[in-house]
Amino acid sequence: MLPERLSRGSVVALFAGLALLLLPFADLHVAGHDPWAAVGRMAQGVLRPDFAAIEQVGWSLVLTVAFAVAGVALGGTAGLALAPFYGNRIVRLTCVALRSVHELFWALLLMQALGIGALTGVLAIALPYAGIFAKVFAEQMEDADPRPSAVLPPGVDPLSRFLFARAPLMLPAMRTYSLYRVECGLRSSAVLGFVGLPTLGYQLETVFSEGDYGAASAILIIYVSLIATMRLWMRPHLVPLWVLLSGVVLTSLSSPPMGQGALLRFLTVDIVPAPLRNGEGLGAFLAWLWPLLTGQVIPGLAATLVVAQIALVLTGLVAVATSGLVVPSIAGRLGSLAGHLALVILRSIPEVMLAFVFLQILGPSMLPAVLALAIHNGAIIGHLLGREAEATGATLRRDAPRGLTLWAWELAPRLFGRFLALCLYRWEIILREAAVMGLLGVATLGFFVDGAVAELRLDRAVVLLVSAGVLTAGVDALSRALRRRIGADRARIQRDTSC
Repeated sequence: MLPERLSRGSVVALFAGLALLLLPFADLHVAGHDPWAAVGRMAQGVLRPDFAAIEQVGWSLVLTVAFAVAGVALGGTAGLALAPFYGNRIVRLTCVALRSVHELFWALLLMQALGIGALTGVLAIALPYAGIFAKVFAEQMEDADPRPSAVLPPGVDPLSRFLFARAPLMLPAMRTYSLYRVECGLRSSAVLGFVGLPTLGYQLETVFSEGDYGAASAILIIYVSLIATMRLWMRPHLVPLWVLLSGVVLTSLSSPPMGQGALLRFLTVDIVPAPLRNGEGLGAFLAWLWPLLTGQVIPGLAATLVVAQIALVLTGLVAVATSGLVVPSIAGRLGSLAGHLALVILRSIPEVMLAFVFLQILGPSMLPAVLALAIHNGAIIGHLLGREAEATGATLRRDAPRGLTLWAWELAPRLFGRFLALCLYRWEIILREAAVMGLLGVATLGFFVDGAVAELRLDRAVVLLVSAGVLTAGVDALSRALRRRIGADRARIQRDTSC
Protein backbone atom coordinates (compact mmCIF):
# COMPACT_ATOMS: atom_id res chain seq x y z
CA MET A 1 0.00 0.00 0.00
CA LEU A 2 1.28 3.43 -0.95
CA PRO A 3 0.89 6.33 1.48
CA GLU A 4 -1.69 8.98 0.59
CA ARG A 5 1.00 11.56 -0.11
CA LEU A 6 4.55 11.08 -1.34
CA SER A 7 7.29 13.67 -1.55
CA ARG A 8 8.67 14.18 -5.02
CA GLY A 9 12.22 13.79 -3.77
CA SER A 10 11.45 10.37 -2.32
CA VAL A 11 10.03 9.18 -5.67
CA VAL A 12 13.18 10.33 -7.48
CA ALA A 13 15.39 8.62 -4.88
CA LEU A 14 13.37 5.40 -5.19
CA PHE A 15 13.72 5.18 -8.96
CA ALA A 16 17.38 6.22 -8.99
CA GLY A 17 18.19 3.65 -6.30
CA LEU A 18 16.33 0.92 -8.18
CA ALA A 19 18.25 1.69 -11.38
CA LEU A 20 21.57 1.48 -9.51
CA LEU A 21 20.57 -1.88 -8.02
CA LEU A 22 19.74 -3.22 -11.48
CA LEU A 23 22.95 -2.06 -13.14
CA PRO A 24 24.91 -5.26 -12.29
CA PHE A 25 22.20 -7.30 -14.06
CA ALA A 26 22.33 -5.24 -17.27
CA ASP A 27 24.40 -6.28 -20.28
CA LEU A 28 25.80 -2.85 -21.20
CA HIS A 29 29.10 -3.82 -22.80
CA VAL A 30 30.14 -2.64 -26.27
CA ALA A 31 30.02 -5.66 -28.56
CA GLY A 32 30.94 -3.95 -31.84
CA HIS A 33 34.33 -4.75 -33.37
CA ASP A 34 35.26 -1.13 -34.11
CA PRO A 35 32.53 1.28 -32.97
CA TRP A 36 34.52 4.43 -33.79
CA ALA A 37 35.02 3.29 -37.37
CA ALA A 38 31.26 2.70 -37.65
CA VAL A 39 30.60 6.17 -36.23
CA GLY A 40 32.98 7.65 -38.79
CA ARG A 41 31.25 5.93 -41.70
CA MET A 42 27.85 7.04 -40.46
CA ALA A 43 29.09 10.60 -39.99
CA GLN A 44 30.22 10.63 -43.61
CA GLY A 45 26.77 9.44 -44.61
CA VAL A 46 25.12 12.20 -42.56
CA LEU A 47 27.31 14.82 -44.24
CA ARG A 48 26.69 13.36 -47.70
CA PRO A 49 23.08 12.11 -47.90
CA ASP A 50 22.54 10.17 -51.12
CA PHE A 51 19.01 10.87 -52.30
CA ALA A 52 19.75 9.40 -55.73
CA ALA A 53 20.22 5.93 -54.18
CA ILE A 54 16.69 5.64 -52.80
CA GLU A 55 14.42 5.43 -55.85
CA GLN A 56 11.85 3.30 -54.02
CA VAL A 57 11.51 5.60 -51.01
CA GLY A 58 8.69 7.63 -52.58
CA TRP A 59 6.25 4.74 -52.52
CA SER A 60 7.40 3.73 -49.02
CA LEU A 61 6.77 7.31 -47.88
CA VAL A 62 3.25 7.22 -49.31
CA LEU A 63 2.55 3.88 -47.62
CA THR A 64 3.94 5.16 -44.30
CA VAL A 65 1.44 8.03 -44.36
CA ALA A 66 -1.41 5.80 -45.58
CA PHE A 67 -0.92 3.17 -42.86
CA ALA A 68 -0.68 5.89 -40.21
CA VAL A 69 -3.78 7.82 -41.30
CA ALA A 70 -5.93 4.72 -41.82
CA GLY A 71 -4.77 3.09 -38.58
CA VAL A 72 -5.35 6.22 -36.49
CA ALA A 73 -8.74 6.85 -38.14
CA LEU A 74 -9.92 3.30 -37.43
CA GLY A 75 -8.46 3.26 -33.92
CA GLY A 76 -9.91 6.68 -33.12
CA THR A 77 -13.36 5.68 -34.32
CA ALA A 78 -13.29 2.51 -32.25
CA GLY A 79 -11.96 4.39 -29.22
CA LEU A 80 -14.69 7.02 -29.54
CA ALA A 81 -17.33 4.28 -29.61
CA LEU A 82 -15.83 2.63 -26.50
CA ALA A 83 -15.22 5.81 -24.49
CA PRO A 84 -18.80 6.30 -23.15
CA PHE A 85 -18.70 2.75 -21.74
CA TYR A 86 -15.15 2.86 -20.37
CA GLY A 87 -16.46 2.64 -16.81
CA ASN A 88 -17.62 -0.91 -17.54
CA ARG A 89 -15.01 -3.36 -16.24
CA ILE A 90 -15.10 -5.59 -19.34
CA VAL A 91 -14.68 -2.63 -21.71
CA ARG A 92 -11.88 -1.17 -19.60
CA LEU A 93 -9.97 -4.47 -19.38
CA THR A 94 -10.39 -4.98 -23.13
CA CYS A 95 -8.89 -1.55 -23.79
CA VAL A 96 -6.02 -2.24 -21.38
CA ALA A 97 -5.29 -5.52 -23.20
CA LEU A 98 -5.35 -3.80 -26.62
CA ARG A 99 -2.98 -0.97 -25.73
CA SER A 100 -0.62 -3.15 -23.66
CA VAL A 101 0.59 -4.97 -26.79
CA HIS A 102 2.99 -3.02 -29.00
CA GLU A 103 2.14 -2.38 -32.66
CA LEU A 104 5.05 -4.54 -33.80
CA PHE A 105 3.80 -7.47 -31.73
CA TRP A 106 0.31 -7.05 -33.18
CA ALA A 107 1.83 -7.02 -36.67
CA LEU A 108 3.78 -10.23 -36.02
CA LEU A 109 0.64 -12.02 -34.88
CA LEU A 110 -1.64 -10.64 -37.57
CA MET A 111 0.80 -11.68 -40.31
CA GLN A 112 0.20 -15.30 -39.38
CA ALA A 113 -3.50 -14.94 -40.17
CA LEU A 114 -3.67 -12.15 -42.76
CA GLY A 115 -0.25 -12.17 -44.40
CA ILE A 116 1.94 -9.13 -45.10
CA GLY A 117 -0.67 -6.79 -46.49
CA ALA A 118 -2.63 -3.60 -45.99
CA LEU A 119 -5.06 -5.00 -43.43
CA THR A 120 -2.22 -6.27 -41.23
CA GLY A 121 -0.56 -2.85 -41.11
CA VAL A 122 -3.77 -0.93 -40.47
CA LEU A 123 -4.96 -3.28 -37.71
CA ALA A 124 -1.51 -3.38 -36.07
CA ILE A 125 -1.85 0.38 -35.50
CA ALA A 126 -5.60 0.54 -34.96
CA LEU A 127 -5.88 -2.12 -32.24
CA PRO A 128 -3.57 -0.56 -29.62
CA TYR A 129 -4.66 2.93 -30.62
CA ALA A 130 -8.31 2.01 -30.00
CA GLY A 131 -7.44 1.21 -26.40
CA ILE A 132 -5.45 4.43 -26.05
CA PHE A 133 -8.15 6.60 -27.63
CA ALA A 134 -10.85 5.03 -25.46
CA LYS A 135 -8.89 5.77 -22.29
CA VAL A 136 -8.04 9.36 -23.21
CA PHE A 137 -11.50 10.20 -24.58
CA ALA A 138 -13.12 8.71 -21.47
CA GLU A 139 -10.94 10.86 -19.21
CA GLN A 140 -11.67 13.91 -21.34
CA MET A 141 -15.34 13.16 -20.75
CA GLU A 142 -14.72 13.11 -17.01
CA ASP A 143 -12.90 16.43 -17.20
CA ALA A 144 -15.67 18.09 -19.25
CA ASP A 145 -18.20 20.37 -17.57
CA PRO A 146 -20.85 18.02 -16.04
CA ARG A 147 -23.68 20.58 -16.00
CA PRO A 148 -25.05 19.97 -19.55
CA SER A 149 -25.21 16.23 -18.85
CA ALA A 150 -26.93 16.81 -15.50
CA VAL A 151 -29.95 18.54 -17.09
CA LEU A 152 -30.75 15.52 -19.28
CA PRO A 153 -33.47 13.14 -18.01
CA PRO A 154 -32.21 10.24 -15.87
CA GLY A 155 -33.29 7.60 -18.41
CA VAL A 156 -31.05 8.87 -21.23
CA ASP A 157 -28.68 6.13 -22.43
CA PRO A 158 -24.89 6.68 -22.13
CA LEU A 159 -24.36 7.06 -25.88
CA SER A 160 -26.96 9.83 -26.26
CA ARG A 161 -25.68 11.52 -23.13
CA PHE A 162 -22.21 11.48 -24.64
CA LEU A 163 -23.24 12.70 -28.10
CA PHE A 164 -25.42 15.59 -26.96
CA ALA A 165 -23.92 16.70 -23.64
CA ARG A 166 -20.27 15.67 -23.56
CA ALA A 167 -18.98 15.50 -27.14
CA PRO A 168 -19.56 19.20 -28.02
CA LEU A 169 -17.46 20.23 -25.01
CA MET A 170 -14.72 17.74 -25.86
CA LEU A 171 -14.35 18.52 -29.56
CA PRO A 172 -11.42 20.99 -29.33
CA ALA A 173 -9.40 18.66 -27.06
CA MET A 174 -10.36 15.62 -29.15
CA ARG A 175 -9.27 17.33 -32.36
CA THR A 176 -5.92 18.37 -30.88
CA TYR A 177 -5.26 14.94 -29.42
CA SER A 178 -6.26 13.13 -32.61
CA LEU A 179 -3.83 15.18 -34.68
CA TYR A 180 -1.14 14.40 -32.15
CA ARG A 181 -1.94 10.69 -32.51
CA VAL A 182 -1.36 11.00 -36.26
CA GLU A 183 2.21 12.03 -35.46
CA CYS A 184 2.50 8.96 -33.24
CA GLY A 185 0.94 6.89 -36.02
CA LEU A 186 3.64 8.01 -38.44
CA ARG A 187 6.26 6.66 -36.04
CA SER A 188 4.35 3.41 -35.60
CA SER A 189 3.85 3.05 -39.35
CA ALA A 190 7.53 3.62 -40.10
CA VAL A 191 8.75 0.96 -37.65
CA LEU A 192 6.34 -1.62 -39.09
CA GLY A 193 8.93 -1.91 -41.84
CA PHE A 194 11.18 -3.76 -39.41
CA VAL A 195 8.81 -6.74 -39.54
CA GLY A 196 8.42 -6.70 -43.33
CA LEU A 197 5.74 -4.15 -44.21
CA PRO A 198 6.85 -1.82 -47.05
CA THR A 199 7.20 1.41 -45.05
CA LEU A 200 10.23 3.64 -44.46
CA GLY A 201 11.57 1.33 -41.76
CA TYR A 202 11.93 -1.44 -44.33
CA GLN A 203 13.94 0.84 -46.61
CA LEU A 204 16.13 1.96 -43.70
CA GLU A 205 16.89 -1.61 -42.62
CA THR A 206 17.73 -2.55 -46.22
CA VAL A 207 20.25 0.26 -46.84
CA PHE A 208 21.84 -0.23 -43.41
CA SER A 209 22.34 -3.94 -44.11
CA GLU A 210 24.12 -2.91 -47.32
CA GLY A 211 26.31 -0.40 -45.48
CA ASP A 212 24.95 2.47 -47.58
CA TYR A 213 24.95 5.17 -44.89
CA GLY A 214 24.44 7.99 -47.39
CA ALA A 215 21.12 6.45 -48.43
CA ALA A 216 20.25 5.81 -44.77
CA SER A 217 20.90 9.47 -43.99
CA ALA A 218 18.65 10.52 -46.86
CA ILE A 219 15.82 8.29 -45.60
CA LEU A 220 16.11 9.69 -42.07
CA ILE A 221 16.08 13.26 -43.41
CA ILE A 222 12.92 12.55 -45.40
CA TYR A 223 11.29 10.90 -42.41
CA VAL A 224 12.13 13.70 -39.96
CA SER A 225 10.91 16.27 -42.51
CA LEU A 226 7.63 14.37 -42.78
CA ILE A 227 7.13 14.54 -39.02
CA ALA A 228 8.31 18.14 -38.70
CA THR A 229 5.93 19.41 -41.39
CA MET A 230 2.90 17.39 -40.32
CA ARG A 231 1.14 20.43 -38.86
CA LEU A 232 1.29 22.04 -42.31
CA TRP A 233 -0.22 19.23 -44.39
CA MET A 234 -2.46 17.51 -41.83
CA ARG A 235 -5.00 20.29 -41.30
CA PRO A 236 -8.32 19.42 -39.56
CA HIS A 237 -10.44 20.30 -42.60
CA LEU A 238 -8.26 18.02 -44.79
CA VAL A 239 -8.59 14.95 -42.58
CA PRO A 240 -11.48 13.37 -44.57
CA LEU A 241 -9.47 13.79 -47.78
CA TRP A 242 -6.38 12.17 -46.23
CA VAL A 243 -8.47 9.26 -44.93
CA LEU A 244 -10.01 8.75 -48.37
CA LEU A 245 -6.64 8.91 -50.15
CA SER A 246 -5.14 6.49 -47.63
CA GLY A 247 -7.92 4.01 -48.29
CA VAL A 248 -7.34 4.27 -52.05
CA VAL A 249 -3.57 3.76 -51.66
CA LEU A 250 -3.93 0.78 -49.36
CA THR A 251 -6.57 -0.83 -51.57
CA SER A 252 -4.03 -0.85 -54.38
CA LEU A 253 -1.47 -2.61 -52.18
CA SER A 254 -1.41 -6.27 -53.14
CA SER A 255 -1.67 -8.83 -50.34
CA PRO A 256 -0.56 -12.46 -50.48
CA PRO A 257 -3.48 -14.89 -50.82
CA MET A 258 -4.27 -16.64 -47.57
CA GLY A 259 -5.68 -20.13 -47.27
CA GLN A 260 -9.40 -20.64 -46.78
CA GLY A 261 -10.33 -20.12 -43.17
CA ALA A 262 -6.83 -18.93 -42.17
CA LEU A 263 -8.19 -16.30 -39.80
CA LEU A 264 -10.63 -18.77 -38.21
CA ARG A 265 -7.85 -21.32 -37.77
CA PHE A 266 -5.62 -18.66 -36.24
CA LEU A 267 -8.27 -17.68 -33.67
CA THR A 268 -9.51 -21.15 -32.80
CA VAL A 269 -6.46 -23.39 -33.26
CA ASP A 270 -3.10 -21.68 -33.67
CA ILE A 271 -3.17 -19.50 -30.56
CA VAL A 272 -4.72 -22.15 -28.30
CA PRO A 273 -2.08 -23.82 -26.06
CA ALA A 274 -1.08 -27.16 -27.56
CA PRO A 275 -2.19 -29.38 -24.62
CA LEU A 276 -5.66 -27.79 -24.56
CA ARG A 277 -5.89 -27.95 -28.35
CA ASN A 278 -5.15 -31.69 -28.18
CA GLY A 279 -7.55 -32.28 -25.28
CA GLU A 280 -4.83 -33.42 -22.89
CA GLY A 281 -6.25 -31.78 -19.77
CA LEU A 282 -5.10 -29.33 -17.11
CA GLY A 283 -2.11 -31.38 -15.93
CA ALA A 284 -0.56 -31.48 -19.38
CA PHE A 285 -1.23 -27.75 -19.78
CA LEU A 286 0.61 -26.94 -16.54
CA ALA A 287 3.49 -29.19 -17.57
CA TRP A 288 3.63 -27.27 -20.88
CA LEU A 289 3.32 -23.85 -19.20
CA TRP A 290 5.91 -24.23 -16.44
CA PRO A 291 9.03 -24.50 -18.67
CA LEU A 292 7.72 -21.58 -20.73
CA LEU A 293 7.34 -19.45 -17.61
CA THR A 294 10.74 -20.28 -16.15
CA GLY A 295 12.68 -20.40 -19.42
CA GLN A 296 11.21 -17.43 -21.32
CA VAL A 297 8.50 -15.42 -19.58
CA ILE A 298 10.32 -14.66 -16.32
CA PRO A 299 13.78 -14.06 -17.91
CA GLY A 300 12.18 -11.95 -20.65
CA LEU A 301 10.16 -9.83 -18.23
CA ALA A 302 13.15 -9.41 -15.93
CA ALA A 303 15.37 -8.22 -18.80
CA THR A 304 12.61 -5.88 -19.99
CA LEU A 305 12.31 -4.35 -16.53
CA VAL A 306 16.08 -3.92 -16.25
CA VAL A 307 16.26 -2.08 -19.59
CA ALA A 308 13.18 0.03 -18.83
CA GLN A 309 14.21 1.11 -15.34
CA ILE A 310 17.73 2.12 -16.33
CA ALA A 311 16.39 3.88 -19.41
CA LEU A 312 13.78 5.73 -17.31
CA VAL A 313 16.43 7.25 -15.04
CA LEU A 314 18.61 8.16 -18.01
CA THR A 315 15.53 9.69 -19.65
CA GLY A 316 15.21 12.02 -16.70
CA LEU A 317 18.88 12.99 -16.94
CA VAL A 318 18.58 13.68 -20.69
CA ALA A 319 15.44 15.75 -20.11
CA VAL A 320 17.13 17.85 -17.41
CA ALA A 321 20.22 18.34 -19.55
CA THR A 322 18.32 19.38 -22.70
CA SER A 323 15.26 21.27 -21.50
CA GLY A 324 17.17 24.51 -20.92
CA LEU A 325 18.64 24.39 -24.42
CA VAL A 326 15.40 25.68 -25.97
CA VAL A 327 15.04 28.71 -23.67
CA PRO A 328 16.54 31.90 -25.22
CA SER A 329 17.30 33.46 -21.84
CA ILE A 330 19.43 30.42 -21.00
CA ALA A 331 20.99 29.32 -24.30
CA GLY A 332 20.71 32.52 -26.31
CA ARG A 333 18.60 33.03 -29.43
CA LEU A 334 20.79 31.00 -31.79
CA GLY A 335 21.40 28.35 -29.14
CA SER A 336 17.68 27.93 -28.50
CA LEU A 337 16.99 27.51 -32.23
CA ALA A 338 19.67 24.83 -32.43
CA GLY A 339 18.26 23.19 -29.29
CA HIS A 340 14.74 23.15 -30.73
CA LEU A 341 16.01 21.58 -33.95
CA ALA A 342 18.01 18.89 -32.14
CA LEU A 343 15.12 17.92 -29.85
CA VAL A 344 12.61 17.84 -32.72
CA ILE A 345 14.89 15.47 -34.64
CA LEU A 346 15.51 13.18 -31.66
CA ARG A 347 11.86 13.03 -30.61
CA SER A 348 10.75 12.37 -34.19
CA ILE A 349 12.88 9.23 -34.67
CA PRO A 350 11.20 6.21 -33.01
CA GLU A 351 13.07 4.29 -30.34
CA VAL A 352 13.26 1.18 -32.53
CA MET A 353 14.94 3.15 -35.34
CA LEU A 354 17.43 4.71 -32.93
CA ALA A 355 18.17 1.34 -31.34
CA PHE A 356 18.71 -0.17 -34.79
CA VAL A 357 21.27 2.54 -35.59
CA PHE A 358 23.03 2.08 -32.24
CA LEU A 359 23.16 -1.68 -32.81
CA GLN A 360 25.20 -1.09 -35.96
CA ILE A 361 27.73 0.85 -33.85
CA LEU A 362 27.75 -0.87 -30.46
CA GLY A 363 26.79 -4.43 -31.33
CA PRO A 364 24.11 -6.61 -29.70
CA SER A 365 23.61 -5.83 -26.01
CA MET A 366 21.18 -3.90 -23.85
CA LEU A 367 23.19 -0.70 -24.33
CA PRO A 368 21.69 0.30 -27.72
CA ALA A 369 18.16 -0.19 -26.36
CA VAL A 370 18.85 1.81 -23.19
CA LEU A 371 20.44 4.68 -25.13
CA ALA A 372 17.65 4.77 -27.73
CA LEU A 373 14.91 4.81 -25.09
CA ALA A 374 16.64 7.46 -23.02
CA ILE A 375 17.43 9.78 -25.94
CA HIS A 376 14.00 9.62 -27.58
CA ASN A 377 11.95 9.94 -24.39
CA GLY A 378 14.36 12.43 -22.84
CA ALA A 379 14.02 14.61 -25.95
CA ILE A 380 10.22 14.50 -25.67
CA ILE A 381 10.23 15.50 -22.00
CA GLY A 382 13.03 18.02 -22.54
CA HIS A 383 11.07 19.66 -25.36
CA LEU A 384 7.91 19.92 -23.26
CA LEU A 385 9.75 21.23 -20.21
CA GLY A 386 11.70 23.70 -22.30
CA ARG A 387 8.50 25.02 -23.81
CA GLU A 388 7.04 25.54 -20.35
CA ALA A 389 10.29 27.03 -19.05
CA GLU A 390 10.23 29.51 -21.93
CA ALA A 391 6.66 30.54 -21.05
CA THR A 392 7.51 30.76 -17.34
CA GLY A 393 10.64 32.80 -18.01
CA ALA A 394 8.61 35.36 -19.92
CA THR A 395 6.61 36.14 -16.76
CA LEU A 396 9.62 36.66 -14.47
CA ARG A 397 10.78 40.05 -13.25
CA ARG A 398 12.93 42.07 -15.63
CA ASP A 399 16.04 41.85 -13.43
CA ALA A 400 15.88 38.04 -13.19
CA PRO A 401 19.21 36.25 -13.76
CA ARG A 402 20.07 34.61 -17.06
CA GLY A 403 21.87 31.49 -18.19
CA LEU A 404 22.42 28.53 -15.86
CA THR A 405 21.64 30.64 -12.79
CA LEU A 406 18.14 31.30 -14.13
CA TRP A 407 17.65 27.61 -14.83
CA ALA A 408 19.00 26.32 -11.50
CA TRP A 409 17.39 28.83 -9.14
CA GLU A 410 14.23 30.00 -10.87
CA LEU A 411 12.92 27.60 -13.51
CA ALA A 412 14.01 24.11 -12.43
CA PRO A 413 12.35 24.29 -8.98
CA ARG A 414 9.09 25.49 -10.52
CA LEU A 415 9.07 22.72 -13.14
CA PHE A 416 10.22 19.86 -10.93
CA GLY A 417 6.72 18.50 -10.28
CA ARG A 418 5.87 18.62 -13.96
CA PHE A 419 9.16 16.91 -14.83
CA LEU A 420 8.51 14.05 -12.42
CA ALA A 421 4.94 13.60 -13.62
CA LEU A 422 6.08 13.41 -17.26
CA CYS A 423 8.71 10.79 -16.39
CA LEU A 424 6.14 8.69 -14.55
CA TYR A 425 3.77 8.89 -17.48
CA ARG A 426 6.50 7.82 -19.90
CA TRP A 427 7.32 4.84 -17.65
CA GLU A 428 4.63 2.59 -19.13
CA ILE A 429 5.57 3.66 -22.67
CA ILE A 430 9.26 2.99 -22.06
CA LEU A 431 8.37 -0.48 -20.74
CA ARG A 432 6.36 -1.30 -23.89
CA GLU A 433 9.19 -0.13 -26.11
CA ALA A 434 11.78 -2.02 -24.05
CA ALA A 435 9.85 -5.25 -24.62
CA VAL A 436 9.74 -4.76 -28.38
CA MET A 437 13.51 -4.15 -28.56
CA GLY A 438 13.83 -7.93 -28.49
CA LEU A 439 12.81 -7.98 -32.15
CA LEU A 440 16.20 -6.37 -32.89
CA GLY A 441 18.06 -9.07 -30.95
CA VAL A 442 18.19 -7.41 -27.52
CA ALA A 443 17.48 -9.97 -24.80
CA THR A 444 14.08 -8.57 -23.72
CA LEU A 445 10.68 -10.23 -23.98
CA GLY A 446 10.35 -9.47 -27.69
CA PHE A 447 13.33 -11.73 -28.41
CA PHE A 448 11.35 -14.73 -27.17
CA VAL A 449 8.17 -13.57 -28.94
CA ASP A 450 10.06 -13.31 -32.22
CA GLY A 451 11.51 -16.77 -31.73
CA ALA A 452 8.09 -18.30 -30.97
CA VAL A 453 6.55 -16.70 -34.09
CA ALA A 454 9.49 -17.82 -36.26
CA GLU A 455 8.92 -21.40 -35.06
CA LEU A 456 5.15 -21.01 -35.67
CA ARG A 457 4.49 -21.68 -31.98
CA LEU A 458 1.86 -18.99 -31.79
CA ASP A 459 0.37 -20.38 -28.58
CA ARG A 460 3.69 -19.64 -26.84
CA ALA A 461 3.83 -16.19 -28.42
CA VAL A 462 0.38 -15.38 -27.04
CA VAL A 463 1.39 -16.43 -23.51
CA LEU A 464 4.45 -14.19 -23.75
CA LEU A 465 2.35 -11.26 -24.98
CA VAL A 466 -0.24 -11.78 -22.25
CA SER A 467 2.54 -11.66 -19.65
CA ALA A 468 3.84 -8.44 -21.23
CA GLY A 469 0.35 -6.98 -21.11
CA VAL A 470 -0.07 -7.88 -17.44
CA LEU A 471 3.28 -6.27 -16.59
CA THR A 472 2.45 -3.13 -18.59
CA ALA A 473 -0.97 -2.84 -16.98
CA GLY A 474 0.59 -3.22 -13.52
CA VAL A 475 3.18 -0.52 -14.22
CA ASP A 476 0.45 1.74 -15.62
CA ALA A 477 -1.61 1.32 -12.45
CA LEU A 478 1.42 2.01 -10.23
CA SER A 479 2.33 5.05 -12.31
CA ARG A 480 -1.21 6.44 -11.98
CA ALA A 481 -1.11 5.91 -8.22
CA LEU A 482 2.24 7.69 -7.91
CA ARG A 483 1.07 10.58 -10.09
CA ARG A 484 -2.02 11.03 -7.94
CA ARG A 485 0.09 11.13 -4.80
CA ILE A 486 2.44 13.78 -6.16
CA GLY A 487 -0.42 15.85 -7.60
CA ALA A 488 0.26 15.32 -11.33
CA ASP A 489 -1.93 16.99 -13.95
CA ARG A 490 -3.36 13.93 -15.71
CA ALA A 491 -5.07 15.65 -18.64
CA ARG A 492 -2.09 17.75 -19.71
CA ILE A 493 0.35 14.87 -19.42
CA GLN A 494 -1.77 12.50 -21.52
CA ARG A 495 -2.36 15.14 -24.16
CA ASP A 496 1.37 15.76 -24.56
CA THR A 497 3.18 12.46 -24.02
CA SER A 498 1.02 9.46 -24.87
CA CYS A 499 3.16 8.04 -27.67
